[in-house]
Amino acid sequence: MKENKVVIVKTRGGKILRLMKEHYLRDDIEHGIGAALDSSPENRPNSFCKRPHWILPDTNVFLHNLDALENEQFQNIIILQTVLNEVKRRSGPNYKKLRGMIGSGRKAFVFVNEFCAETFSKRVKGESSNDYNDRLIRRAVSYYNTRGAAYGTGTRCLLITNDRANAEIARKNDLEAVSFREYVGEVAPDVFDKVAGGNDDGIEIDRNINYAPHWSMTQVQIGVKSAKLVQGKLEISRDNYLEGILRDGERDILIQGRNDLNRAMNEDIVAVKLKPESEWSAPSSRCLDTELQPGADEAEATAPKAGLKPIPTGEIVGIIKRAWRNYCGVIEGSTRVLFLAAQRQIPKIRIETRQVDRLIGQRLVVAIDGWSRKSRYPNGHLVKVLGNVGDKKTENEVLLLEHDVKHDAFSPKVLSCLPDKNWTITEEEMAKRVDLREYDIASVDPPGCTDIDDALHCKKLPNGNYEVGVHIADVSHFIKPGTALDEEAAQRGTSVYLADNRIDMVPILLSSNLCSLRGGEERLAFSTIWELDDNAKIVSVKFHKSVIKSKSAFTYEEAQIRIDDKSKTDSLTESLRGLNYLAKKLKAQRLEDGALTLASVEVRFHLDSETADPIDLYTKELKETNSMVEEFMLLANCSVAEHIRTEFPQSAVLRRHPKPPVSNFDPLVRAAQAKGFHLNVNSSRELADSLNLAVDPSDPMVNTVLRVMSTRSMMQAVYFCTGFESDCWHYGLAAPIYTHFTSPIRRYADIMVHRALAASIGADTTTPDILDKNHINNVCKNINFRNRMAQQAQRASIALHTQLYFRKQGARMEEAYVMQVKQNAIGVLIPQFGMEGTIFLNEIEKEAELDEENCELFIKGTKFKVFDKVKVLVTSEQSGPQHERVRMKLVEPVIDGFSVENTAMEK
Repeated sequence: MKENKVVIVKTRGGKILRLMKEHYLRDDIEHGIGAALDSSPENRPNSFCKRPHWILPDTNVFLHNLDALENEQFQNIIILQTVLNEVKRRSGPNYKKLRGMIGSGRKAFVFVNEFCAETFSKRVKGESSNDYNDRLIRRAVSYYNTRGAAYGTGTRCLLITNDRANAEIARKNDLEAVSFREYVGEVAPDVFDKVAGGNDDGIEIDRNINYAPHWSMTQVQIGVKSAKLVQGKLEISRDNYLEGILRDGERDILIQGRNDLNRAMNEDIVAVKLKPESEWSAPSSRCLDTELQPGADEAEATAPKAGLKPIPTGEIVGIIKRAWRNYCGVIEGSTRVLFLAAQRQIPKIRIETRQVDRLIGQRLVVAIDGWSRKSRYPNGHLVKVLGNVGDKKTENEVLLLEHDVKHDAFSPKVLSCLPDKNWTITEEEMAKRVDLREYDIASVDPPGCTDIDDALHCKKLPNGNYEVGVHIADVSHFIKPGTALDEEAAQRGTSVYLADNRIDMVPILLSSNLCSLRGGEERLAFSTIWELDDNAKIVSVKFHKSVIKSKSAFTYEEAQIRIDDKSKTDSLTESLRGLNYLAKKLKAQRLEDGALTLASVEVRFHLDSETADPIDLYTKELKETNSMVEEFMLLANCSVAEHIRTEFPQSAVLRRHPKPPVSNFDPLVRAAQAKGFHLNVNSSRELADSLNLAVDPSDPMVNTVLRVMSTRSMMQAVYFCTGFESDCWHYGLAAPIYTHFTSPIRRYADIMVHRALAASIGADTTTPDILDKNHINNVCKNINFRNRMAQQAQRASIALHTQLYFRKQGARMEEAYVMQVKQNAIGVLIPQFGMEGTIFLNEIEKEAELDEENCELFIKGTKFKVFDKVKVLVTSEQSGPQHERVRMKLVEPVIDGFSVENTAMEK
């Protein structure tokens, strides 16, 4: 049977075309009863449908309630083609989860209703797309009722819809219909917590809350186009969740207070209307932390910093794109409880639960359903219970979920792409490569490193110059474009290094074995080989696919000892000495060109061999060999970047570091001025020179603290495709062009660069992806996100293990430096551990006076100034319902009623 449809199309040239579309209908479409669906289902009879029944959810139920529908209590589910197509159009992640549910052995059946003669219907003139889909859904319910009667069981089909109008029409047509919340509440009450509510479904109305309505998307688009509105990503302050910044080119727009934030959340894409200049404000002088300051959640805390120049200020009038995701946290309350997310920038979320007693003290995962204009908080539903608060395994799971780190095991499909574990280099492959197995090549890495990406060599040439080689694991030889392994690596984007674990981007057979440049083993490599003169200037550079055999896998300390031992004169040691000699020249030249040397104290843990609990913590000690390796990795990355941009000007993957807006440096400049230093921030060169001069002869740590503070002014370095961006400058390195080539075991960007470089030298064929700038641009967006999340997960892991250490070790007094002063708090840094913390004034805040311009805080006659040295007591304490946290309390200087006695032995 065939349905014909004539479509009238007007072309650009004004011509009218008549197109005939054919839609084929059949009367033998499979309905699944007796096969995928039970002919007499066991779905529990209830007040809505007192007979055995199948359930047929509409589109919105699948879009918003998949967390609940995934429970195996729900069987005999009919999924219409109409619904499946709409879910695919509106939510890729939900569509993927739904397809997984269909193929999981569940009694769920996809009915191709739009090709069934009994269920298809033409769209009526003037009928909206939504009304048409609802009519097709109701028609399918009626069809299944007829089928149930034909089987003689009286089985009915129950329409599950949260659309009241659709349900009412269904009932008028003698169809059973019920909302998902009502259905679950009666037949599966233990799943009720996972049911999503709509914006107005079950919302608790708050008095005195009446947010302004959001503008429609049409209004927003017109406003942005006419420059009456500014569009951008909202960044909520970590110090104050009632304050956010929208970055608009060179200026920041401040958003302050609940009303002006208007239900926007961290990383939402929003539309902002600027206020008149007379209403501009300055960022708040207060910190807000709901855990350390109970009750602070209700405080607006948006008083501007005294004496500071106001900055552009606006109000959010529209949400262009929500950044909502699943959040980890805990609950407080009774029946309609409040959920506290672990991420400080996220507001409390109101959820409804019937099992409060069981959930108290548990880590939960919650999803947001909506945010009514009449509610102080968004409403959401429970997704998952992770485990007990404070349990190490649970807390590790939290930090991985919070940072969207893909940590499940590699699938059989991915593992099937791997070579045999006994793989060896074939003669055929050897013939294609440069044989460097006799060279004095060695790797230099941290202790315990098993994923060794890089190795180096250096030898003196007869003309007095040096031959230097950087040899990188040839991971792209094992990961071919378009394979399941390639797709998995691209999705993961990067390996994630936690305090007690490493989550690999590629399976361990590659990361720690076949690709790892282990000492004494033949490995495939991609080599960059220079001729350098005595001043480390490049005379020439070549790129080769190679075979190497590393002579040794040194740690940084082992390599340093070997270099310093004058009794050693073997060729491998001389290779290391040559590398170290040239690296110093390279670094001196980089610094002369304006490269920044910033500081970040890296913490390491000694872990118990059985429990993996931290038993000691220390800061990473840098040696000359650290710098030696870094310099040659930078040189290789710059050389490769220049080459691939020349060969692929529209599709090269590069890495740039944008220059920060001048406003980013304001806190840094004020802090330096308060100490008597002048910082010139016009360029990276001038900033580097200024930082070099900002030295306190009586305390060298002051310069380190200043460099730590400087990192906060920086922008995030990002990968990009040259077809979409012409600015290649790397601000931090003062390099005109840069990429990542040297770590393909742990970064997918490097694999992309390897493929382009190999194609350019004829070592591999050019694939379509290498030239597809749109594909490359999309991959770059993902790996930028994954890289940022990996960095944050690593910091969170260090914080967790630091807290576990202090839980076990007890209180400890440490020397700290004041990093910032607020009206109600003092921010400090403990250099020995790289730890930052906040000391809240609480009850004595009213006796404190803040001089923001001079970075000074006066408390009962005692002055605190940025860079001041203080002593703090560090403990692990319960901080409200969320979890234990490392807390810092002032010991010295002594302030009556505020500082505490040192109850721990000074270490």
